[in-house]
Amino acid sequence: MCLAPYERLHTPRSVYIPPVTNPEVELIHRTRFSAAHRLENRSLSEAENRSLYGPCYGDHGHDFHLEVCVRGSVDPRSGMVVDLVDLMRVVRERVYEPCDHKHLNRDVPFLEGTITTVENVALALWAELAEGLAGLGSARLTRLRLWEGPDCAVELDAERGTAP
Repeated sequence: MCLAPYERLHTPRSVYIPPVTNPEVELIHRTRFSAAHRLENRSLSEAENRSLYGPCYGDHGHDFHLEVCVRGSVDPRSGMVVDLVDLMRVVRERVYEPCDHKHLNRDVPFLEGTITTVENVALALWAELAEGLAGLGSARLTRLRLWEGPDCAVELDAERGTAP
């Protein structure tokens, strides 16, 4: 039995992989912060808030976990999408410092007047991070995942159309 044609078609030498000239890469950074908040809609009565939010109407806290994803072309000079030190600085200045061990409703200016559900906090963090990342090379914010605890998270994804 002659296997020559089979071998010719199925050896690594016959596989063509086109070169990737300037690939986009996603860089992911994670951080944690602890904060207190309460769920309250100021246009509702106390009874309506208690009915809507239950125990979350009262002050309580969470250990939040934040995952920030940026995507961009790899800079041929540095070999990076964005300098990780710069990304970490933006996350620290825009999220960690304003929010860690703070009361989100009272102490965080960019959340003032917001119903601090995990959904709304994630949207506000997106705006803060997108502004802070502007001008850092080709990197753009593509995904943000905010965990409010071990069982509840919100994900915003620009590529799926679920982010501002």
